Amino acid sequence: MISSAKLKSVDFYRKIPRDLTEASLSGAGLSIVAALAMVFLFGMELNNYLTVTTSTAVIVDRSTDGDFLRIDFNMSFPSLSCEFASVDVGDVLGTNRLNITKTIRKFSIDHDLKPTGSEFHSVPSSHFLKHGEEGDEESAEGSATLTASNFDSFSHQYPILVVNFFAPWCYWSKRLKPSWEKAAQTIRDRYDPEMDGRILLGKVDCTEEIDLCRRHHIQGYPSIRIFRKGSDLREDHGHHEHESYYGDRDTDSLVKTMEELVASIPREGSQKLALEDKSKNSAENAKRPAPKAGGCRIEGYVRVKKVPGNLIISARSGAHSFDTSQMNLSHVITHLSFGRILSPKVMSDVQRLIPYLGRSHDRLNGRSFINTRDFGAKCYCKSMTSYEMEWIHDIGYLGLSIDVYIEHYLQVVKTEVITTRFSTEHKLVEEYEYTAHSSLTQTVYIPVAKFHFELSPMQVLITENHKSFSHFITNVCAIIGGVFTVGCWDFGCNFAQYNQNDEKSRTRQEFLIEK
Repeated sequence: MISSAKLKSVDFYRKIPRDLTEASLSGAGLSIVAALAMVFLFGMELNNYLTVTTSTAVIVDRSTDGDFLRIDFNMSFPSLSCEFASVDVGDVLGTNRLNITKTIRKFSIDHDLKPTGSEFHSVPSSHFLKHGEEGDEESAEGSATLTASNFDSFSHQYPILVVNFFAPWCYWSKRLKPSWEKAAQTIRDRYDPEMDGRILLGKVDCTEEIDLCRRHHIQGYPSIRIFRKGSDLREDHGHHEHESYYGDRDTDSLVKTMEELVASIPREGSQKLALEDKSKNSAENAKRPAPKAGGCRIEGYVRVKKVPGNLIISARSGAHSFDTSQMNLSHVITHLSFGRILSPKVMSDVQRLIPYLGRSHDRLNGRSFINTRDFGAKCYCKSMTSYEMEWIHDIGYLGLSIDVYIEHYLQVVKTEVITTRFSTEHKLVEEYEYTAHSSLTQTVYIPVAKFHFELSPMQVLITENHKSFSHFITNVCAIIGGVFTVGCWDFGCNFAQYNQNDEKSRTRQEFLIEK
């Protein structure tokens, strides 16, 4: 056993008897100063320990092959009908997806970007439309020719008015014409407009009746509209709610659909609601409510590979033709971002740590790109800059408003914020920021709104640096020991000087006494 006496021999902190120490006023003052210095330095060290610092590095993107990038967007197109609006994506690897609908929602809007109803559901395009034989010759003009002067009277006269809005130059209109005239003549023979008066098939030449077609938001040819008379009569200028027909276009299919429409209307009292047709038959899949306005708000997201690619919004249909001179892809971007959307709270917390982060993740938000051909001088975005106004003025001045598309070139950079704890990395935030450059280009094809995105092969890596607790304790001990040592040294020097001066004073007094 080791005795207590041997343990005491290694004591580094031996006690000094109290009667050998002497308190002094100068020592008390120095002790107070030393204590305050210790408290101040300890507070600074604690604040430094609790403060998280960051280091930034630029490295090669660590994304793996097969990773997908999410693109969220919300855009409004004042002159693109939801009926034909299509969202397409493609990339340099050859991946092309057309008319994406699963993650996309569409809402009809007016020229003031206000919604005019519930969500617009696109027609499924799972099969090709059946047409009559191209060599068929119509035996007679079975459909009534409608114009702006007689359209309202016909729509009020017949419980059901089915109208073919066509263009003579359109290939699909030419394909439909023989079948349409035959079906119209068959329906006329079976349901005489004068004697029966329940249904009438008509046609409108949109190259002649431009305003009439525009009033009914016709953007693709041919467009078959079903107008119903009854309680669906709207109070605003007597316009009718109506449906679009998307079914097969051969004579038999057209006749079958028309007969199913007539079947719900009694011959006598035909002024009852045609809307009472709620029969569940196969033709219901071929009819959808027609858009109530000529604009469309498109919102949702798409997933793309992390390679250069394009997000394209345009008018698309496999059985319609479009007049490019009437197409206008002006748009207002409410939101466009890459990657997972961060909540405002998370973004606020991150910006508190890294102030410059998040400034460019939605660079195009609130921006307008307007081709003023159809809108006169009206502007639909209050946040337009003077540069954009000058750009729009130049478009009209140079005569570039016809057949143009707007292209956005986006360069995307990935930013990761990670923290290291116990030698393990934990990802806190993954964000994508981008630069944007836009241009207006003439085209002989259908105008589109094109977003070309290209991801940088480099990424920004921001690492949170936490100070170790052992480092904090070491510094605290250094502060306490250092201040105490300096205080003792300073007091020792002053005390020695005081003793020396006191010794000289006593020696002088003794000399004077002896003398």
